[in-house]
Amino acid sequence: MKYLLGLCFAALFSTAVTAGEPAAKAGESAGLNQMVVKMQLAKDVSMDDAVESMKLRANLLNMKLVAELPLSKQVEAMTGKTERRIAIYQFCDALTAKQMVDYSMDFAAWLPCRIALVEDEKGKGWLVMLDLNVLINVANLNPKLKELAIGVRSNLESIMKAGANGEL
Repeated sequence: MKYLLGLCFAALFSTAVTAGEPAAKAGESAGLNQMVVKMQLAKDVSMDDAVESMKLRANLLNMKLVAELPLSKQVEAMTGKTERRIAIYQFCDALTAKQMVDYSMDFAAWLPCRIALVEDEKGKGWLVMLDLNVLINVANLNPKLKELAIGVRSNLESIMKAGANGEL
């Protein structure tokens, strides 16, 4: 519980890493905006290319893609209406995840790590994930676990950058 309280407190005073994202607009909470990392896809990168690049980079970094949730397709199947693309990709470093949960069961709530692909109302693609710096900074991890957590965060950011730029 102390981790969750600390996380909430830290989220109020943290800033997110964003690439080209304006301040919160109508309907968005500035507090939520500060808890996420967002990257807009480069103009020449399709959403399908971004997904393929993320999968390739994850594989290169030994991060396993453990789930792919095509949320917009599920909504379309339920409503019969075409939806903007929303898909969630879940990545995991199982050995690090186990060590984090061994340290505190609360970390299980953060597993696996998620990167969402979201098509905005203008048809532009974005990659979005929780800002793991918030968690890392309030978790009171021992040096070894903090190093592992920073490594996972760096890998996820690398996966996002690869997707946003259509790189390996």
